[in-house]
Amino acid sequence: MATSGEYALLCLENPLLDISGQGDAAMLEKYGLKPNDAILAEDKHMDIYEDLLSNRDAKLVAGGAAQNTARGAQYMLPPSSVVFIGCVGADKYADTLREACDKAGLRAEYRVDETQPTGRCGVVITGHDRSMCTHLAAANEYKIEHLKSPEIWKLVEQAKVYFVGGYHLTVCVPAVLALAEEAAAKDKIFILSLSAPFICQFFKDPLDQTAPYWDYVVGNETEALAFAEAHGLETKDVVEIAKHMANLPKENMKRKRVAIVTQGTEPTILAVQGEENVRSFPVRTVAKEEICDTVGAGDAFAGGFVAGIVEGKSLEESVDMGQWLASLSIKELGPQYVTSLLPIFPLNPPPALSNQPARKRENLTRTLSKPSKHPTIPLSKLNINLSSPLVQSIQQSDS
Repeated sequence: MATSGEYALLCLENPLLDISGQGDAAMLEKYGLKPNDAILAEDKHMDIYEDLLSNRDAKLVAGGAAQNTARGAQYMLPPSSVVFIGCVGADKYADTLREACDKAGLRAEYRVDETQPTGRCGVVITGHDRSMCTHLAAANEYKIEHLKSPEIWKLVEQAKVYFVGGYHLTVCVPAVLALAEEAAAKDKIFILSLSAPFICQFFKDPLDQTAPYWDYVVGNETEALAFAEAHGLETKDVVEIAKHMANLPKENMKRKRVAIVTQGTEPTILAVQGEENVRSFPVRTVAKEEICDTVGAGDAFAGGFVAGIVEGKSLEESVDMGQWLASLSIKELGPQYVTSLLPIFPLNPPPALSNQPARKRENLTRTLSKPSKHPTIPLSKLNINLSSPLVQSIQQSDS
């Protein structure tokens, strides 16, 4: 189980500045985008970032899928549990990313590239859909020498769980494999996110290089279908695809591989290596009027799920943690986690979290629906400012 100062979770991928704005069908057509997709930018897309900033009232949010996941995991874990690695430019946008990580309590160890600007992701929001167009720039300049440097490799050796976003397979495969091989050799946990359909379609070979090392593989239904097509599976049944991924050859046989497929509002699918039965977990219901933006919902799910794995929770609890964090994130613009809410995870909570009773300072928590099975969470485990007006007001109302 992770404890303060351990940096038990290490995440690797591409740090990006998300430029998120409301779009429409005309904007999607102008840049050749699909309503709910993720692509790498070409020359024809380069104007989209200024277009969003100048004409779409865009917001700047710290992004990059695995960095979002890392922030989400740190939100749910004790302080100093998560470190993120990637590459940024020597510019003000990199400073924006560092500030966001500091605010989230996430340790960021960036390689700084002096020639390229910090990577950007243009996010065009249409209704509840989002289309992401990424210019990697400096993020594309990550080098394994940074990972292997003594100060960074010490963090690798210290961590017990590695999470790698599939987007990094377009950048530095040796770094991904170095973590994968270290995990297998030291019996640590290696988790990979499929990230996007194009990873399965156009980066199949490097993806397949990492497959034997997956202890957990996470993706959504679109990515699962792309994986099936790229690998010649004659099925569009997500359950069968999850079972196939779970049962691929595996390097470290000390633990079974688990494949997780999210399906938006449909149940989350979980397949375990060697097990015929595939589990299904209904998602948490969020009222339509509460949904602000689905950008990063998958990243948030991964953050909550991985936090559960880091803390040694069961698969059921870990999925529930992922679904809870995802339900929280879609109520905000971009992949953000509300700092005004106490970051306390309630298993199967009643509908109105705000109406749940508070406890005393030593054991402030939400009421759990099954308290006999799930212990309360002491406030001392959480990264909460005890003198904040929110905490003070809750303590006063409870007294």
